[in-house]
Amino acid sequence: MRYAAGADPAHDRPEHVRAASGLAWVGDRLAVIQDDASFVALVDPNTGVAEALPLPVGPGGARLFDDARGNKAGKLDLEALATIRGSDGVLLAAFGSGSLAPRETVVFIAFASNGSSSVNVRAASEFYALLRRSAEFAGSEMNVEGALHAGGVLTLFGRGNGAVRGELLPVNASCEVSWPALKAYLDRPASVSPPIPSAITQYDLGALDGVPLGFTDVAEGPGTVILYAAAAEASPDATRDGEVRGSVLGAMDPPAAAGRWAGLREASGHPFTGKVEGVTMDPQRPDLVFAVVDSDDHSKASDLLVVQLSGPWWG
Repeated sequence: MRYAAGADPAHDRPEHVRAASGLAWVGDRLAVIQDDASFVALVDPNTGVAEALPLPVGPGGARLFDDARGNKAGKLDLEALATIRGSDGVLLAAFGSGSLAPRETVVFIAFASNGSSSVNVRAASEFYALLRRSAEFAGSEMNVEGALHAGGVLTLFGRGNGAVRGELLPVNASCEVSWPALKAYLDRPASVSPPIPSAITQYDLGALDGVPLGFTDVAEGPGTVILYAAAAEASPDATRDGEVRGSVLGAMDPPAAAGRWAGLREASGHPFTGKVEGVTMDPQRPDLVFAVVDSDDHSKASDLLVVQLSGPWWG
């Protein structure tokens, strides 16, 4: 995925989308968030060409964050993207992973029916503190990676790729909060308390090539099915990358605490060994899924995949 306008040093923008970490439909385009770049990319799914919607700059005026710059700890680390549809347009709520203090942030990206858009960044430390204190959800190291909104309820999914901390183990888990209550807190944090997470569920996702799988995204599937992406990454903790053995797409029927999944394969039939970090279904073709890949190499453009589903496991 590459920006139609190319690189723009004045806005600290590279020529390509990098570290893609979540995606959602906005009209006939895919909105892609990135975990180390403060831009939302609006991508043509047919060509991979993107329009850049900049987010506010970070420390030192930066919008790009990586080890080479020495500023990786300052990134928003947006990893989860929920879609809230209303009569006046679409609101995307992008959630930081919560793995470090700068990542305890929620970004609202609003697309009005008249074609205008706006971006607002909301500090959410009190809310993330509640998530972290819910040890059944957060485990040893919290890493929010997926978000779904339905019927006024927001469900967050955490990835179990952290380091062991004493008696606490990393867990793949979900929790629910009231969306109206969370929105009220994010709009008025000085006067409204954040909602307490409930309905915590832990999941056994299994392993791929001997490496445990961890949630990297979730999306609405057919009917009540939840589609999820999970990656097998040998991470030393929730803030550092590790060797990736591959990714899977899975499906589960709430409230089941286990899913069914299939490993991704290239068109050639060989196993796909990349890290899928975002997933959404094609609204016109229930057997097609769009996915984005994070290569953990900021010099490379993130790939947009079209995945063909087959067999009875996912429906």
